[in-house]
Amino acid sequence: MEIVYVYVKNRSDFGKQCNFSDRQAELSIDIPPNPELMEQFVIRDPVDTGSQCSCDMSEHEVNTERFEMETRGINHLEGGWPKDVNPQELEQTIRFRKKVEKDENYINAIMQLGYVMEHCIKQNNAIDIYGEYFDEEDEVEVSDEVLSAKTINVFRDPHEIKRTATHLSWHPDANRKLAVAYSCLDFQRADVNMSYDSFIWDLENPNKPELILKPSSPLVTLEYNPKDSHVLIGGCYNGQIACWDTRKGNLVAELSTIEFSHRDPVFGALWLQSKTGTECFSASTDGQVMWWDIRKMNEPTEVLIMDVSRKGVLENALGAVALEFEPTMPTKFMVGTEQGVVISCNRKAKTIAEKIVCTFSGHHGPIYALQRNPFYPKNFLTVGDWTARIWSEESRESCIMWTKYHMAYVTDGAWSPQRPAVFFTTKMDGTVDIWDFVFKQSDPALSLKVCDEALFSLKVQDNGCFLACGSRLGTVTLLEVSPGLCTLQRNEKNAASSIFERETHREKILEARHREMRLKEKGKIEVKEEEGEGEVKINQEELLALTEKEFFDVINTEMKRRGSTLKKAVSKVGAQRGIHRSRRTALEGLLMS
Repeated sequence: MEIVYVYVKNRSDFGKQCNFSDRQAELSIDIPPNPELMEQFVIRDPVDTGSQCSCDMSEHEVNTERFEMETRGINHLEGGWPKDVNPQELEQTIRFRKKVEKDENYINAIMQLGYVMEHCIKQNNAIDIYGEYFDEEDEVEVSDEVLSAKTINVFRDPHEIKRTATHLSWHPDANRKLAVAYSCLDFQRADVNMSYDSFIWDLENPNKPELILKPSSPLVTLEYNPKDSHVLIGGCYNGQIACWDTRKGNLVAELSTIEFSHRDPVFGALWLQSKTGTECFSASTDGQVMWWDIRKMNEPTEVLIMDVSRKGVLENALGAVALEFEPTMPTKFMVGTEQGVVISCNRKAKTIAEKIVCTFSGHHGPIYALQRNPFYPKNFLTVGDWTARIWSEESRESCIMWTKYHMAYVTDGAWSPQRPAVFFTTKMDGTVDIWDFVFKQSDPALSLKVCDEALFSLKVQDNGCFLACGSRLGTVTLLEVSPGLCTLQRNEKNAASSIFERETHREKILEARHREMRLKEKGKIEVKEEEGEGEVKINQEELLALTEKEFFDVINTEMKRRGSTLKKAVSKVGAQRGIHRSRRTALEGLLMS
């Protein structure tokens, strides 16, 4: 190191202690008053002074340490076997069991444990500690409680270019994870650098997604397999169907071929109730519903065209936006279309005409949500345009209940899994509405402003206490509702059932009345048409004769007018000739005289 400068000081001056002592005060400076300065003093009148009524506050920033979490897997192996015994070999395990069973210590241990087990079994027979002896206590009356909901967590899209959270799916086991599909549904407006990733979030770690799914095209829909929580099915924007196995990583495990896939974005994909748990079906706006087996994703096992004319023509098909499948009805499914029509289908029917059972029309735009009531499957909920409607399979011409027309577009909806009379809806103004039609039918029981941007997706947890909603900018908000909205009320099932039956009966009466009125109107029109045919024949002959008479009358009138004009002209000429003749005679007389 180079020495730049050296400070020179005596060693005795280093660390020298300061000595303080008392002394008398000293006058440093004395300025006497100057009267001349008084003359220069100017009084300000008036004086403007600003005052602030609020309290003085200060802002401080604190940088706290972020708590990083990480999830790791554990591989469980079967233990307790000697090193020379392979648990995978059945013969070796059987041979080892027989060897142990012949040991005297094994027999004594089993005999001693037998007394303990017998004692426990007798205790269980005496009283079941897990038995529910008071089932009615579960239905707690909490109607007086103030209904509320609060935000628990917020999961934001980590990418700079924000995308819409188009679909949500809860993890089937314990509901501690949430799969979110992200895509941009604005046609030809997607940024070139937009990411295709979708995420699986852990509810306790909103800072970082647990797993990043890597599809070949942005995902529009994403669903967990209810029988195998490691498997997910996704519908892509380019029409392909993708399958993931989280045990194998974040890359696509199976992908349908582009030739046999949908032609438009896949808006609906659901798992079917099957023995293998590998069957699913999808729907798209190209008007096709396809069935798949994830073990063979080369081509669909079955295709149904949504042609309501029942001719199977793809050009006449209605674009599918929403799908509904109830496991208790394995042969039936429902499709919500872009044209506002719900199509009820039967997969096991033999012909195309029989597969499309009936249709329900009532919405003015696409149906974005379609779900059966978990307690009463004959009644189902649809969400579209500016309303949410409740239908009954027994009334096909009109819905039995509906919400008022909102100022903002309604984008999604779902039933509560715990209460038959409660359902949730999301709107374009960022509001979540919670409806309880037993309590109030004209307005929502609770309306909550979640965010400033539009909400596009909604999913309710199985226990009914939590719901997640996704926005246009990819923000997923986790909400917790109050116990009054997720706890079954006393006699609520009976009340909801009676309301459904009453409204269905009312709609049937109105439908019958309208049918009678239409038949009467049709009969009147037919009678008028029959009477009108005879009158038309008579009127045609009379009209022809009247027209002919008017034509000749016009001709005769014109001829008479022309004849009178000609006579007047002739008489005028004669009169002029007589005047000339008289004048000539008078001139001749004057000349002779």
